[in-house]
Amino acid sequence: IPWERLQITRKDYRKARLEQYKNYENFPQSGELMDKLCKQVESSSKYYEFQYNTRIVKPSILHFQLRNLLWATSKHDVYFMSNSTVGHWSSLSHKMTDVLDFSGHVAPAKKHPGCALEGFTGVQVSTLAVNEGLLVAGGFQGELVCKSLGERDVKFCTRTTLSDNAITNAMDIHRSTSGSLRITVSNNDSGVREFDMERFQLLNHFRFNWPVNHTSVSPDKKLLAVVGDDRDALLVDSRNGKVTSTLVGHLDYSFASAWHLDGVTFATGNQDKTCRVWDIRNPSTSLAVLRGNIGAIRCIRYSSDGRFLLFSEPADFVHVYSTAECYRKRQEIDFFGEISGISLSPDDESLFVGVCDRVYASLLNYRLVHANGYLDSYM
Repeated sequence: IPWERLQITRKDYRKARLEQYKNYENFPQSGELMDKLCKQVESSSKYYEFQYNTRIVKPSILHFQLRNLLWATSKHDVYFMSNSTVGHWSSLSHKMTDVLDFSGHVAPAKKHPGCALEGFTGVQVSTLAVNEGLLVAGGFQGELVCKSLGERDVKFCTRTTLSDNAITNAMDIHRSTSGSLRITVSNNDSGVREFDMERFQLLNHFRFNWPVNHTSVSPDKKLLAVVGDDRDALLVDSRNGKVTSTLVGHLDYSFASAWHLDGVTFATGNQDKTCRVWDIRNPSTSLAVLRGNIGAIRCIRYSSDGRFLLFSEPADFVHVYSTAECYRKRQEIDFFGEISGISLSPDDESLFVGVCDRVYASLLNYRLVHANGYLDSYM
C-alpha cells in the first residue's frame, strides 16, 4: 500500500480500523466481554519474517464466516480460491495456474458408487482442503468435488446432503490408522460425515443438535474436536459419534479447531474473539485463553513440529504463539485486508496468508526464523 501517496498514515489508519471494525457476533457483546476478561499477551517475539507479497494472486471469500480457502502443499506451492476458480501459485516459477474452474460444469471422469456422475454446474465454493495429494472443494449446496493434484480430471463428485441447510463448512483430509485416505466433512445440516477417499464410500454420519462449523481429527484418530453454532465445543469418539466431553468457556459460536501433535492438546476459535487451548485430560477448564484484536478467530493451525500455534482473525491480524513458552509469547503479524485463509507448509518453513481486498488483494509469504543463520539461506 503506497502510504506516501495517501492522505492518511499507516499508524492513523490502523488506529481507525481498531476502533471501527465491526466484529460479527451471534451473542451481542461477546467479544467486548472477553476483551475485559482476557488480557492480551505482549507481542515481542519474531518467529516468522516477511519474504514477499504478490498481487498476481487474488484470493477471494464467498462466505464471511468460512475462511479455510488457502492451503500450502510445500514451501513453494499454494492452492487458493480466486472467485470461481481454484488456483495454484508457484513461488519458484512466479506463475499462477488455474486448477479447477467452477464457473461452468464439473463432472467426474469415472463412475464410482455414490458418485454424482452428472456432476454440478456453477458450484459456489464455501470451503477448500488440500492435503495428501488430494484437493477437495465443498459447496453451498452440500457439494463435494474431489481431484487428485497429479491428474487433470475430477475424480469424484457427491452431494453430502439434500437439506435446505446444506452449506459445507469445513473439511479435514487425513490418513486412518490403517493408512487409507479419509475426509471428515462438517455441514450446516448438523452432520459430520467421514468418507473413504480411496473407495469413495461414506463410512460414518454423526448428527448433532446444531450446525457444525468445523471438525478436526486427533493425531491418533480416536477423537474429533467438533465446534459449531453453540457456545460449547465437543470431544467426540470418532468410532461411534458419542460425546466424551463438553468444553465450556466460549461466549459465542465457534468456527475453527486444530490439534497439537501431542494428541492431548487442541485449540478452538470463536466469535468472542478468543482462541482457547484445551487438554483432553482436564477438559473442565481451558489451558489458555488467547485474544484477538478486532474479530472472531476464523482459522487455526498448529505447526507440524508442534512449536507454534497460529490463528487468524477475519481481517488484518495473524497471531503466532510459542507452545514451548506455554502460550505466553507471541508474534503479531499485521496488514490490511480480509483474510481468506492461512497455511503453513508441511515443513513449517513457510507461512502463507491470503488477503482479500478490492484493490490490494494478494498472497503474503513469511519464512521461519532460524537461530542458526546458515539455515536462513536455505530456500
